Amino acid sequence: MISTIAQLKNRFEQALIAAFGADYGSVDPILVPASNPKFGDYQANVSLSLAKPLGKAPRAIAEQLVQQLNLADLCEPPTVAGPGFINLTLRTSYLEAQIKAIQSDPRLGVAAIDQPQRVIVDYPSPNIAKEMHVGHLRPAIVGDCLARILEFVGHDVQRISHIGDWGTPFGMLIAYLREAYPAALTASESLDLGDLSTFYRQAKKRFDDDENFREAARLSVVKLQAGEAETLRAWKIVCELSSRSYRVIYDLMGIAHVLERGESFYNPLLESVVEDLKATGLLVEDNGAQCVFLEGFTNKEGKPLPLIVQKSDGGYNYATTDLAAIRYRVKEDKAQRVIYPVGMEQTNHFTQIFQVGRRAGWITDAVKFVHAPFGLVLGEDNKKLKTRSGEAVRLQDLLDEAIVRARADLEARLQAEERQESEAFIAHAAQVTGISAIKYADLSQNRTSNYIFSYDRMLALQGNTAPYMLYAYVRVQGISRKGQIDFEALGTDAKILLQDETELVLAKHLLQLDEVLAQIDEDLLPNRLCQYLFELSQKFNRFYEQCPILDAEEPLRTSRLILADLTARSLKLGLALLGIPVLERM
Repeated sequence: MISTIAQLKNRFEQALIAAFGADYGSVDPILVPASNPKFGDYQANVSLSLAKPLGKAPRAIAEQLVQQLNLADLCEPPTVAGPGFINLTLRTSYLEAQIKAIQSDPRLGVAAIDQPQRVIVDYPSPNIAKEMHVGHLRPAIVGDCLARILEFVGHDVQRISHIGDWGTPFGMLIAYLREAYPAALTASESLDLGDLSTFYRQAKKRFDDDENFREAARLSVVKLQAGEAETLRAWKIVCELSSRSYRVIYDLMGIAHVLERGESFYNPLLESVVEDLKATGLLVEDNGAQCVFLEGFTNKEGKPLPLIVQKSDGGYNYATTDLAAIRYRVKEDKAQRVIYPVGMEQTNHFTQIFQVGRRAGWITDAVKFVHAPFGLVLGEDNKKLKTRSGEAVRLQDLLDEAIVRARADLEARLQAEERQESEAFIAHAAQVTGISAIKYADLSQNRTSNYIFSYDRMLALQGNTAPYMLYAYVRVQGISRKGQIDFEALGTDAKILLQDETELVLAKHLLQLDEVLAQIDEDLLPNRLCQYLFELSQKFNRFYEQCPILDAEEPLRTSRLILADLTARSLKLGLALLGIPVLERM
């Protein structure tokens, strides 16, 4: 199905050519949703942008353009307002036909894009042997959501976690593994080494307290870098312990499978990265280190700032590894777009490595590298969310608390309603609601902003929250249960009738999902989808309160049932793209 906005743009292209010549066919009609429903559904502002090149008043241009617009099958006769705005109101017959068309479409009218790309989304990238904390919340949630949306609209998406799994800290962990769990190094199957936090804390305590242990850790680093077999086995065991721990959290959060490709993967490639940069003439030796002096970045003395690629002792750093990843993703993965959902504080780092990548010839016009920054998760005190002791909040604790609170809310509601539900129902509903509340609260914010983490707000049944969306979906399922309606059996020959104003408003909104997803494909802002779903829920609730559904006469009854079903399907699809499952009952 061709989207409404695409059809309107096509008609404007034809009208621009007819009115002003072929050179104007590619001019953007600047079509936007009308700011006020009394002006219609869409507004075209192209006349204002053409005033200077055509040497005419915008209103005269608009009137000339309207004479050439062929929109009779889509819109009521267009009108010109103000200095030259062209207002468009969709015909009821067109809306009824479009709703009919998406009724049998599992994609609800969202066509796959014409030019799909190979896209890499880099998330959530924790450090091996360290527990995930609140700082990993946003990259995991935002990254997973972006990957889901881009995949749905038609891109070939690869999810990669650039985990920290190499470097000096591993000496400490390997030395501790040798000392505390020597059997792990010879066992044919993996042993239970306890939970990740305990393992790390015990290793850190040994490192802090014992000089001999620190020396053993240093030697383990040397052996690891040299590729000594037993040390590599110990390193793999530590990595496996971490991966198992992370997977538990990912599964609880509903995060799709991510390919772990850590710093160790790129370690063999670092020397050739340096050689490549040297061959392009970008490398400059500065105090024994190999550097690229950056354009647009200066130090305190006002001189160009160096990005160190190889340290004076011959070692490498994070920038070198990130440059190796850029080169690999272009040359080997054949990526056309690479997205890094990473905190705002890393903006300079990404700007710098992207600059080096472009100057080295790895990043070209054929591939786009994008840092999708996000703000901080703040506590009620408007400061970075931390525990009372000042440490970062464990992500597992954050999720568990949400489930506990969601369960308490549900049990209180069941008691008030004198409802009896099974333990399995309560446990499942509490987990879905609690985890969904955290994810939705994050995604509903513009990702570039900080937001205050509040269980009370995110679990509220009213407002732009996950429980409100879930309840709207449940309300439709309640209609199905009460009327013993099988939505799939309504039939594709049923007539759609949009008579009440709330029906028209709901239908128009249902037909805008493709526009919302197309916009997210461009700007990577998932809060647009949250806002769409929130407004959809509001518009459905007004329709539900205004229009009888089960008690309506035919054919209006079936038409309204189809609208309700399309609302539920849109909510289910939209929430799935956010990484949120629905509940049939709450």
